[in-house]
Amino acid sequence: MSNSSQNNVEVSVVMPCLNEADTLATCLDKIHRAFLEAKIAGEVVVADNGSTDDSIRIAERAGARVVRVAERGYGAALTAGIGSATGEFVIMGDADDSYDFLELPKFVVKLRDGFDLVQGCRLPAGGGTVKPGAMPWLHRWIGNPMFTLLVRRWFGAPINDVYCGMRGFRRGLIGELDLRSTGMEYATEMIIKANLHGRRIAEVPITLHPDGRKAHAPHLKTFRDGWRTLRFFLLCSPRWLFVIPGLLLLAGGIVGYAVALPGLTINSITFDAHTLLFASLFLICGSQSLAFAAATKTFAVSEGLLPDDRWQQRFASLFSLEKGLIVMGAASLLGSGLLLAAVNEWRLHDFGRLDYAQTMRLVIPGATAIAVGLQVGFASFFISLLGMRRRPVSVESK
Repeated sequence: MSNSSQNNVEVSVVMPCLNEADTLATCLDKIHRAFLEAKIAGEVVVADNGSTDDSIRIAERAGARVVRVAERGYGAALTAGIGSATGEFVIMGDADDSYDFLELPKFVVKLRDGFDLVQGCRLPAGGGTVKPGAMPWLHRWIGNPMFTLLVRRWFGAPINDVYCGMRGFRRGLIGELDLRSTGMEYATEMIIKANLHGRRIAEVPITLHPDGRKAHAPHLKTFRDGWRTLRFFLLCSPRWLFVIPGLLLLAGGIVGYAVALPGLTINSITFDAHTLLFASLFLICGSQSLAFAAATKTFAVSEGLLPDDRWQQRFASLFSLEKGLIVMGAASLLGSGLLLAAVNEWRLHDFGRLDYAQTMRLVIPGATAIAVGLQVGFASFFISLLGMRRRPVSVESK
């Protein structure tokens, strides 16, 4: 700790650590120099995730407080370290000497200005610098720009470097956001939820240096952690995972019905019963996708995974179990009527062979109407169940 007793800490630097003996001492020295030069009352918390080298001894010898974290994972280590921090602000950063902790005061200035989350930016798009050999080509030109674009477009976060692990925030922010991830996606979850909850986000340019470790390779696994990040993005955005694909499928189904029911021929292409089958598949899958969207959003909001928004509020005001059951009943009656008409057509032909291209114009829409109607009804029950918020149980003392 520098320039402060534990009860008067302004800034806690939290570093996850797993066998970082090569670089940990250098990082700790830079942190203490930054505290001293900027006159910051600070402490260092090393969240050790099971190191078997000299990392713990090095940290303790340098005056850092070591928190041993049994649960493996980048997010798990940070959660424990942040939970143990005592400062008003927290700066997190890796212990591999790729981040220059002498730049720490930049974050503190923004936090003192009232920002809730201050994200570092290593990329030139946000004024940052990447030293030669500091970032793999695939990460710099494909992975990071792609995920940054997604987090900007899907969630509106005002950042240019989503994967930068050096950032600062109010200590209480983590509890407010209720972060759940235990792996590398912890950092992106923080950005997404902070923006969705309307927290003030700033960005400061920093320089990324080559990883100083020699004993082992970086902990980040390109394709594994890239997939986990994309998976988390999709789980946090029912609109992109379910709504947009569902609407596209419904549109395709409606267009298919529009050309196949009358048996249109367009540019020598005839649309008939087989087109109806494809269109019905689109309609069934599309309606199922939208039902998943409604159920996912309802569950996420009720469990605090995602904040409420105007679309969810609009849906809640329009949706009810009774309306869903009415839709199910109407669709089932329509479908049953069409199927009965097909059976009657068969009866009129003495239960013999039929013109299948003509009869399927009754059978396929009938079966589709019943399937979609049942989906809507069952989904209505499920969404109503998910929307039942749990209430705390009060216990009266005797």
